[in-house]
Amino acid sequence: MAETPAPGTPLSPELKNALKAFKKRLKLARLDDESRLGGRYTSSGGQSGIIGIFPPQQYPASAWEDLVRFGRLRDSGGGTYELVQQEEQH
Repeated sequence: MAETPAPGTPLSPELKNALKAFKKRLKLARLDDESRLGGRYTSSGGQSGIIGIFPPQQYPASAWEDLVRFGRLRDSGGGTYELVQQEEQH
């Protein structure tokens, strides 16, 4: 079993791109959910309840497993992953 990387360990370019693609897909899924039309042709204006998604298929499953090990994603089960909230470091 691979050991867990230390916090703050930099990601490889492939993992950075995979995480960026995941964040973009999650954002689009949330926007799509929030823009659903309600009654009388107006959007509901509510917050999306989407917290986990299936990751983009253009990256191998090992990329998502590595991002879980790095603490950037959480495996939600059933092939879905959640974004782990990182504290802003200034």
